[in-house]
Amino acid sequence: MKNLFLFIFFSVSIFFKAQQIYSLRPSEIDLPENSYQKDTNNELPYYEGTWKGIWDNKIIYVTFKKLSNKYDNNFKHYKDYLIGKFKVLDNNGSILFDNTSLTDDNAKINGVSFRKYGDKYSLIYVDPDLCNTSGGIAINFIDSSKTQLNWKLTLGSNMITTDCQYYNTTPFPQALPKEIILTKQ
Repeated sequence: MKNLFLFIFFSVSIFFKAQQIYSLRPSEIDLPENSYQKDTNNELPYYEGTWKGIWDNKIIYVTFKKLSNKYDNNFKHYKDYLIGKFKVLDNNGSILFDNTSLTDDNAKINGVSFRKYGDKYSLIYVDPDLCNTSGGIAINFIDSSKTQLNWKLTLGSNMITTDCQYYNTTPFPQALPKEIILTKQ
């Protein structure tokens, strides 16, 4: 009888310690450890797929993919988010940048969440191949059919040191546009 009581007690305590689920649009700033920031409104699949845009005589293809229930070591919780991989071609069709063969864990564009106000989804861009160029990306749909995406990149204050292969290169290579409209392919 004592063992049965202990079993029930532990089962109930485990049940009440179940993973807490939060939206990708949370009102909380700090989520509890091991909680799950879930795409409860099923919004991320609309972004999935390949998107195309043209800027400065270049063509860019960005492919977004949703990852589900992945652990974030920095914030110590699980979350659903988008990753992005891209290919940039010049006007002759030559490849300038291509990271489409990277593994999902090494994607250079990683989603964060939806912004507290509005419908913009925030992502982080870090490019080790371009001297750790980094910045924030905000994307949002501009049409009701969700086939056009507004993209805005704000580069961080990137310090280029002498050990960078592009040190003193003018102009510095720009893999991603600062602002562009992408169309779903």
